[in-house]
Amino acid sequence: MSGENKFKVGILSMQRIFNYGSFLQGYGLKSILTELGCDVQFVDYHPGKCLVDSQEKTGILRKLSKAAEVLRYKAPLPEKLKFIKYKKNYAANYFPLLGIDENMNYSPELDLLVIGSDEVFNCVQDNTNVGFSPELFGNGQKAKSIISYAASFGNTTIEKLENYHVDGTVGEWLGKFDAISVRDANSGKIVKKLLAKEPVYNLDPVLAYDYAGKCSRIPDSVPESGYIILYGYSGRFSAKECAKIRKIADKRNLKVFCIGGVQDCCDKFIDCDPFKVIAYFQHAEAVITDTFHGSILSVITHRNFVSIIRSSGYGNAEKLSDLLLRLKRTDRRLKRLSELEELLFTPVDYTETDRIIAHERKRTYDYLSRFIQRGRNED
Repeated sequence: MSGENKFKVGILSMQRIFNYGSFLQGYGLKSILTELGCDVQFVDYHPGKCLVDSQEKTGILRKLSKAAEVLRYKAPLPEKLKFIKYKKNYAANYFPLLGIDENMNYSPELDLLVIGSDEVFNCVQDNTNVGFSPELFGNGQKAKSIISYAASFGNTTIEKLENYHVDGTVGEWLGKFDAISVRDANSGKIVKKLLAKEPVYNLDPVLAYDYAGKCSRIPDSVPESGYIILYGYSGRFSAKECAKIRKIADKRNLKVFCIGGVQDCCDKFIDCDPFKVIAYFQHAEAVITDTFHGSILSVITHRNFVSIIRSSGYGNAEKLSDLLLRLKRTDRRLKRLSELEELLFTPVDYTETDRIIAHERKRTYDYLSRFIQRGRNED
C-alpha cells in the first residue's frame, strides 16, 4: 500500500514533554499503529489556561528558575550541569527519533485520531505546558473518528472537575468520542460518572509495545556496571530518602545513577537517548523510582525495584497504585523507608506479570485494529 493510500492516524499526546516516559509511550504507540499498516503522525495541541492558580513561570523565566533550583541540590556540580545540558538539548536530540520537529502539527485531516496515552485528560493542574486544553479532549479536531488509548486523568479526580465546574464540559466532549480507553481506575471512575458507561481499560504503550522483542534501537550493553538506578524528577527524593539510598549503595559498593532528574545522592547523571535508558535498566542491580514509567521500565526489564507512592505535592497515588495492582506487583510498593534495602534486593518472580502483559498486548492490538478496520470499511 502506498503512503498516499495508507490509513492516516494521528496521535495526540504529550510527545513534546521533556520526559523519557512521555517519549517511550509515544514511540510505542506509533510503532504499534505502524505495525497495523497506518501512516502515523503526531498531533499538537495549544496549552489552555490553568484552572488552578499557577505560580509557575513561563518561557525563558521558567527554564532559568528550573536550572537555579537544580543547582541547589547536593549532587556533584558536574552532574547538575549535565542535567541542565540534557534539558537544553532534549528536543533537538530526541524529537527527530519520534518524527517530529519544531513545526507544530495542529488539527490535521485524519482518518483516525488517537488521543493518549499519558495524562492527556489531566486538566486540573498548574502545569502551564498543558492547562485546560479543549484540543486534548478532541475539540476542534479534523478527524473522521476519534478514540482514546490508555488515556489518564492523572491526579485530576471527579471531585476536582466538579469543584472547578468543568465536569459538564468535559463530559460533553468525551461523549463525542467513538470509543474511550483509559489506563487506570481513577480515569475509569470519571468516565463512568460523566458518561454513565464503562470505558475500555488498556495498558500504557510502554507495556503494550514489546520493546525487548521488537525495538532494534536498544543497545546490547552500557559502558558501566555495579549501579542502582534512581529514576525520578529532580529533587523529588527527600533528604532522608537520599541519605538512606546513599547508605545502601555504599554498603553494597554500588554507584547511584540518576536518570530523568538529579537527586542529592547522585553519583552520576545519565544523559542518553530513551532507548539507551532501557539498556541502563536492563543492566542495573536494582531500581528505585517514584514514577509511573520508572516502574514500567523496571517491569519490562525484569529488575528488582521499589516504587515509592506519593500523595503530597504533585502526587502519583492514583496512577501508580493502580499500575502496581493491575500488574500484580503491589509487593514492590515501599511502605516504610526502613524496609528499603530488604525490599530492593528481594528477587521478583515476573511469571504472573508477564502473563498479564502478554494478554493485554493482544487486547491492545484488537482494540486499535477494530477502529482502523472500521475506518477502512467506511472508505
